[in-house]
Amino acid sequence: MNQTQIPQPRIAIVGSGPAGCYTAGFLRKRWPEAPIVLFDRLTTPYGLVRYGVAPDHLGTKGIAKQFDRLFARDRVEFRGGVEIGRDLGLDQLRAEYDIVVLATGLWADRSIDGFRDVEGNATHAGVHGSGELTRMINGHPDRDSENLVIGRNTVIVGNGNVAVDLVRLMLTDPGVLTGLDVPIDAINALHEGPVARIDVVGRSAADEAKFDPAMIRELGKLPDVRFTSDAVAVPGNGDRDATAKMAAIVELVEQSPVAATRSVNFHFGWTPDTLQGSERVASVIFRDTGGQRGQLVLETDSVCTAVGFTEVGDDVLLRSALEGEATNLERGMLAEGLYCVGWLRRGPVGTIPVNRADAKMVANAIINDVESSVATVAR
Repeated sequence: MNQTQIPQPRIAIVGSGPAGCYTAGFLRKRWPEAPIVLFDRLTTPYGLVRYGVAPDHLGTKGIAKQFDRLFARDRVEFRGGVEIGRDLGLDQLRAEYDIVVLATGLWADRSIDGFRDVEGNATHAGVHGSGELTRMINGHPDRDSENLVIGRNTVIVGNGNVAVDLVRLMLTDPGVLTGLDVPIDAINALHEGPVARIDVVGRSAADEAKFDPAMIRELGKLPDVRFTSDAVAVPGNGDRDATAKMAAIVELVEQSPVAATRSVNFHFGWTPDTLQGSERVASVIFRDTGGQRGQLVLETDSVCTAVGFTEVGDDVLLRSALEGEATNLERGMLAEGLYCVGWLRRGPVGTIPVNRADAKMVANAIINDVESSVATVAR
């Protein structure tokens, strides 16, 4: 099919984060004249890039400048302040556009199974999700920091890059955070204590943790922090990534000052068990993942969970509710003319570059479906 025969479908993309913006860019390259509109419930675009990336990771934040060109040069339209499913029905959107792509992501913090108080009830006071914290730090318009206080001692559950981000931001000087445009209410919540002790607890052994060794080495730049770890070196199996992770932890601990006034303690191989505290969390109990070491009990002023994200139970655009006989998630198709991309398609895994690759795959599937359909009709 030559360029003059290429159809120019009307396209609506719901969600203006990385997955949505990348999808718009790929579709624009194929269809230069197609009407493409990005909808978002917020009045500003870029989702995860704007509100989910640590503010001191300026290189990642800079991706937004690439997306600016979509609206300034590539004639992609942004319509903010419109929540699909509430302000505008999905059926209505599908009636107005030939293609609808859902790129709404997964933003709700995943809860920890079994992480309850001694009476079996979920304890919420003093327990905060990493998404909640990161959105607050980035000035999300829906943030609520009024009752969010980290305190002097906090426990971070999780051993991935998000957990490391939280450690770094909690120990970064308030003046530096101000220079990064972190809102004053977020700075006050993080530093009202200020934080003096952080315990980072994960289920996996150090060599199997999810963090990037470069992120661990970055922590070594923080002043006046003593790092400790209960990681146990195991015989190498030739896995370079595992070796690098263990080496990064060992180096961080060995090079930190013993006499520092602040401490970060890494605990590996511990599974969350019970929260204790009456009005708010006062301590956390973990059990040994391997069943050999008994319990780990940590007194704390707060708990921050960094264990991933999930759908909101009452979300009006639940993927599962939209699946049907025509659904093929391998190529992002939910129904004829309806697609999903990014975390909504494959779950809350993968970085922004992974979302770019995902968007390219789904965009190619859309292009193939539209042009194959046109070719069939033409015959």
